[in-house]
Amino acid sequence: MSVFRTKSIEQSIADTDEPEYQLKKSLTALDLTVFGVGVVIGAGIFTLTGRVAHEMTGPAIVISFIVAAVCCALAAMCYAEFASTVPVSGSAYTFSYASLGEVFAWIIGWDLILEMFLGASVVAQGWSAYLHVLIGKFGITLPKFLAYGASPFGETKGVDLMAILLVVALGVLITVGIKESMRVNLVLVGIKLFIVLFVIVAGLMFINPANYTPFIPDAAPAAAKGFSWTQPLIQWVTGSAPAAFGWGGVFAGAALVFFAYIGFDVVATTAEEARNPQKDLPVGIIASLTICTILYGAVSLVVVGMVNYKDIDPSAALANAFAHHGQAWMATLISAGAVAGLTTVVLTLMIGATRIIFAMSRDNLLPMSLAKVHPKFRTPWRVSIVVTVACALFAGLTPIGMLEEMVNIGTLTAFILVSLAVVVLRRKRPDLPRAFKVPFSPVLPIVSAVICLYLTLNLSVETWLRFVGWMAIGFAVYAAYGYRNARLATGKALPHDISAAMAEGVVKHNPDDLK
Repeated sequence: MSVFRTKSIEQSIADTDEPEYQLKKSLTALDLTVFGVGVVIGAGIFTLTGRVAHEMTGPAIVISFIVAAVCCALAAMCYAEFASTVPVSGSAYTFSYASLGEVFAWIIGWDLILEMFLGASVVAQGWSAYLHVLIGKFGITLPKFLAYGASPFGETKGVDLMAILLVVALGVLITVGIKESMRVNLVLVGIKLFIVLFVIVAGLMFINPANYTPFIPDAAPAAAKGFSWTQPLIQWVTGSAPAAFGWGGVFAGAALVFFAYIGFDVVATTAEEARNPQKDLPVGIIASLTICTILYGAVSLVVVGMVNYKDIDPSAALANAFAHHGQAWMATLISAGAVAGLTTVVLTLMIGATRIIFAMSRDNLLPMSLAKVHPKFRTPWRVSIVVTVACALFAGLTPIGMLEEMVNIGTLTAFILVSLAVVVLRRKRPDLPRAFKVPFSPVLPIVSAVICLYLTLNLSVETWLRFVGWMAIGFAVYAAYGYRNARLATGKALPHDISAAMAEGVVKHNPDDLK
């Protein structure tokens, strides 16, 4: 047996026809686009814009967003090619299993579990913070031991009750059905887009053109050198100081705002539930990224025009920009929009986490019993329970600001391997029909991988150490269970005889599955 064994594309697709493990095909290109916009536009646009403009770029933050969007577009095209070629639940995990081999698929799957578990938990905490501000405007105050920031391991002892309740409610929703989740997501995304457009249109009335000068502030003096656990790895390795403002600040800002785009890859995790994945998945991935880029650029221009970058509140730039101009009611409205907006992010990340674990369990790299699909709802209900409990514990018990960068390093690692996997699969299986192809391959996929690698080097030393620890646990689990029990190693069939499904190429569907 080899850790580099690959699972054929044909077998991956045949697995999706097994009734016991078959997901409901109900998502359209519009659903997938809304899904992508729902997860991408979240904490980044409500908080990250102000922090980066205030500390690193000034008004030139719009350039940082454009640079980051170009980088994301390269990775997005790689995802789009894979998702249209291999329309199977699991996203980068499934793609890597078909091209790079099992050990790389495990690494990707383990990374994505980290990204989505912690991502959903961290954003749930952010949701709790905005809710705390919103209800406070109506005179409602929660006890400190149940409010935002409470943790058994933090300064304020207790639990973040609102974050836990949000995760549990969304866990029930994703168990009831993917289409039902999308309906709720559609409404909340609509509210969020209204708030974003409101900021753009209403903010035009308060723009002071003088705030755009200088558009690219002069570079600030380099910070003092010296070791710190929170310094970027590349800075520690090279001994260089971080850039602030100037063109160096613009590109350093691009490395940071890149993470505001994280989430479009989650669209690929729903490939198995798309009605026409070859067509709809590329549209959903690329359209959601394009929409988000336009909105990010417009919002950042308005915010730095309303308030001088030196005076921007890094923690809540959008709401406080209006409060700065005496528009308290507008600030309240934006806070309400943030609550709706962050809800969609948590929902989407939890759906993505269930689909990753579902795919790994179906391959028996994790216990196959987890992959059972509910006979009525056609959702992986056991996995949904695991994800809900884990996210609720992280959201309710973890101190604020502890593990955010872990989300980023897991995502970027996945981006690197997906970009390389496109090149590998093109060489291994040139015969596969590809509804979408990355142009100028292998150059663009390789460029995508190099850029993502550079961004990982800009993460802190402590983040890298935690990541190494997480991967060590992952390899231990793979060695103890996955390597020996994987279906590729044992030949174990799924219930209802997967070999017959592969031979026939089709299995009878429940008519309700196609509605």
